[in-house]
Amino acid sequence: MSIQKPSLPKGTRDFGPLQMARRNFILDTIKDTFKLFGFQQLETPSMENLSTLTGKYGDEGDQLLFKILNSGNYLKDVEATDLEKGTAHVLPKVSEKGLRYDLTVPFARYVVMNRNEITFPFKRFQIQPVWRADRPQKGRYREFYQCDADVVGTDSLLCEVEILLMIKRVFAQLGISDYSVKVNNRKILTGLSEVIGEQGREGELCVAIDKLDKIGWEKVQEELAQRNFSADAVKKLEPIIGVNGSNEEKLAFLKSFLSTSEVGLQGVQELEEVTRLLTIYGESQEHLDVDVVLARGLSYYTGAIFEVKVNNVSIGSVSGGGRYDNLTGVFGLDGVSGVGFSFGVDRIYDVMDELGLFPQENLDQTKVLICHFDQAGFEYGLKVLQLLREAGIRSELFPDVTKFKKQLTYADKKNVPYVLVLGDDELVNQTATIKHMASGKQETVALGALIEQILE
Repeated sequence: MSIQKPSLPKGTRDFGPLQMARRNFILDTIKDTFKLFGFQQLETPSMENLSTLTGKYGDEGDQLLFKILNSGNYLKDVEATDLEKGTAHVLPKVSEKGLRYDLTVPFARYVVMNRNEITFPFKRFQIQPVWRADRPQKGRYREFYQCDADVVGTDSLLCEVEILLMIKRVFAQLGISDYSVKVNNRKILTGLSEVIGEQGREGELCVAIDKLDKIGWEKVQEELAQRNFSADAVKKLEPIIGVNGSNEEKLAFLKSFLSTSEVGLQGVQELEEVTRLLTIYGESQEHLDVDVVLARGLSYYTGAIFEVKVNNVSIGSVSGGGRYDNLTGVFGLDGVSGVGFSFGVDRIYDVMDELGLFPQENLDQTKVLICHFDQAGFEYGLKVLQLLREAGIRSELFPDVTKFKKQLTYADKKNVPYVLVLGDDELVNQTATIKHMASGKQETVALGALIEQILE
């Protein structure tokens, strides 16, 4: 009988101890910030009814849903005629559930189902894996974590301000200092399409503009022409493409450029208010970049939009979000507006890895390994172990009575900074010898002083 070599499903991965410690460092930092700002954690099931998921992500999204076969004899309702008619006829009879594709739709479902118990405005965060039957490639997986925070039930621009503050706090604590938070407003994009004389076509306009930093203005002009934007409209758009200067200067420019568009001016006014509130809060506009051509999630967002890019790394955006008018409309509850964003935890991990920002000492490593030479030393070590753990020091006792060198190798490989050596003298005198693994320095201390010595 041949032994089968174990493997992982395509597009999934394991997180070993080192990766987990680093991921937890990122996630704990994010959670801590969310809680500080009054967000509460929510979890929803891995699977949802297909009726909840289908039709929420467009046709392409529907193709990418992982479906779950009904339990038991899942073929019992399928007739031969169904098979002839194809997948669309068979699917509803063999599968009623699917793995969630994102955290937003389950959140909307939760809000609708619990609308009478929820206190609005409702601030929630959610950190869970999602699944997409996508073609796996570098940086794109079939199972990956999302980390979302949303506020629903208020139009206040304080929410937008707090998102900026949370991003700044998380990055400061993770040690990421060279980044920019690009902000724009969907209403400004609507205004642009109005003032260039292509009213109602902001969707197409934005799809083209969105590619600006990838393909350049020349190519974007070609694409707009292909989409039947008039030469006059494209020419009118020109001044907006190279706008630079401070945020104030950009907003002032937009005010005059969009002077004939009511909705455009409203977008500018919202951005001005966000920067004003930020100043009153006592926070600078450092890292904040008003980007008049930022366009994302167009079918979805209706107000502010954000995107966070870390500079001088190979990874794209690491966070993004915006304001939407109607989160829960698809489930029959209208008028619940909100604003939300998400951190790309995998991407932040890659950025920190690339920049060498992970602290050495925060990893969940053992701080002290107790080594011994014989059974008596092992039993004495058990008592010392209890002292260390009582004091909250991460510690282990080497489990086997074996060669001392083997125990030291274990400490080395696990990056344990301190080894306690327990020999005959130590037993007799009720002491322990502390060996600093980095320097090789040793000192013998009485058990009573041991904890203090290690904590120092």
